[in-house]
Amino acid sequence: MKRKDSNRVCSLPEDGHHQPTETPEAWLLAKEHSDGSSKPGRLSRKLRVPILDLEGQLYGATPVYFVQGILGLSRLALSFFFKDDLGVEPAQVAVLVGLAGLPWVVKPLYGFISDSVPLFGYRRRSYLILCGLAGSASWLGLATLVSSPAGAVAAMLLGSLSTACSDVVVDSLVVERARGEPMATAGSLQSLCWASSAVGGIASAYFSGSLVQQYGSHTVFAVTAIFPLVVSASALLIDEQRVSRTSSAAGSSNSSSSSSKANKGLLPAVSSSSSGSSLTVRQRATQVLGENVVAQGLALWGAVKQRNILLPTVFVFLWQATPTADTAMFYFYTNQLHFTPEFLGRVQLAGSVARLAGVALYNGVFKKVPLKRMLLWAMLLGAGLGSTQLLLVSGANKALGLSDELFVLGDSVILTVLGQVSFMPILVLAARLCPEGVEATLFATLMSILNAGGFTGSALGAGLTSVLGITGSDFSNLFLLLVLCNASTLLPAPFLWLLPPAVDQDPPAGADSSSSSSSAGGARRGDAVEIELRLDTDNGDAGISQQQQQQQQQRRNGAAAAAAADEEEGLPLLGQRRPPHGRR
Repeated sequence: MKRKDSNRVCSLPEDGHHQPTETPEAWLLAKEHSDGSSKPGRLSRKLRVPILDLEGQLYGATPVYFVQGILGLSRLALSFFFKDDLGVEPAQVAVLVGLAGLPWVVKPLYGFISDSVPLFGYRRRSYLILCGLAGSASWLGLATLVSSPAGAVAAMLLGSLSTACSDVVVDSLVVERARGEPMATAGSLQSLCWASSAVGGIASAYFSGSLVQQYGSHTVFAVTAIFPLVVSASALLIDEQRVSRTSSAAGSSNSSSSSSKANKGLLPAVSSSSSGSSLTVRQRATQVLGENVVAQGLALWGAVKQRNILLPTVFVFLWQATPTADTAMFYFYTNQLHFTPEFLGRVQLAGSVARLAGVALYNGVFKKVPLKRMLLWAMLLGAGLGSTQLLLVSGANKALGLSDELFVLGDSVILTVLGQVSFMPILVLAARLCPEGVEATLFATLMSILNAGGFTGSALGAGLTSVLGITGSDFSNLFLLLVLCNASTLLPAPFLWLLPPAVDQDPPAGADSSSSSSSAGGARRGDAVEIELRLDTDNGDAGISQQQQQQQQQRRNGAAAAAAADEEEGLPLLGQRRPPHGRR
């Protein structure tokens, strides 16, 4: 059962942003390197804000989160743009949207590049400026120049790249600042960031439909183009020291060395003894960068090839790769049922609120349910409740005394709550798969695989839509398409055996409870999902200090919550995916 998007009426995915839906404390711990960022920051500590005891420069991060939320303003506009302005059929739209989301599959790469390759002397500020300019250019292109599907995909690719890269960079800034602070201060910081993103997301959901209905898609694109410029402007608020070539090379060398030590046997030794004194600074920096890439790649492969990680990873992909009928349903809603953009915007708003309710429900009721049992029931309930669309397509809802509008609104809310609840176990599973030493890189890679599975599902759905002959005016086989897509959500069930028994085991007795108190999606501090799991026995841990062990455990425990902050980034620029089952 794929996690239902905030509204099933919008088949085209949201602009690749994502809002944190977990406790601020857990998110901050998890975000440490979860996108591939690894290098300590170089932020100067000057002005502090008395209210939250935070540096004024970090207000440069909160506007970026707000922009990630407000970019949802264009979601409905993109849907109607493809359907009405470009005249693209449902199957084609699903394929185009999948192509536009490719930048989210390689998101960990952006963190590594930002860490290793300073741009114009800065690792963060310069990237944010370029991301903002690129994002604005993509929306301006859609508003003025784009008149073909190929042009739309090109603009969307640029927009996806901009949003994904800026998300990685700003997450790095927040983590760098939070490292040296007490948990209370870290929580206050993330509360500020989360609130900014939530306000942007809800505001965009409220206004998106009415703006499209009154002014049209192109005007909405032009308005949306303003917001990425806020990202560029916010970079000026970041007090980051300029990185010299010498310090950059030294930092990369130290990062590579520390990475090798941290990987504890997963990483074959990479020698750097060949760097003689005759090498220039540029040559040394290039050499260290190459060694760093090799080191990270070898460490990642050393982890992934282990059976107890590889098989669950296959399951995560299969879970996401089942086909969907979202695009076809959007055409049905607008062409057959004649839903207006304003109504669809209201459904989108209701879905946004329902998603928060789903997170709270999981944290309060289902977080202690064993993973395998939770996933199995998620599939069964998803297949059953996801079939409610059959009532709408057949017109049976009217026989029950429910109008199309009321049925869609209620159906979307219920399935969004269920979808969010069923998606959280996938995040917990991904966190538990990450062994010590490569938890950051591996977790980010698992999220990319999750995204790739989602794109595969969209492509399969597009293929079924085309084979069944469903178009913008012919919905005669839509009922069959829905039956096939809902039945497919049960296909991953036999592969539950791929999950190791340890995923349902509690942490060892005597584990530090304080370090495992991060929530995968809750609202209360200390009310957490315990996700400690030792997949490997390594005697090297004996020499690690208690403080280091706690820090490592905190990163592992927070990983599930980190994914909640990225759970929708993989489906950029247009609606979202359908019902429960953990849609990404």
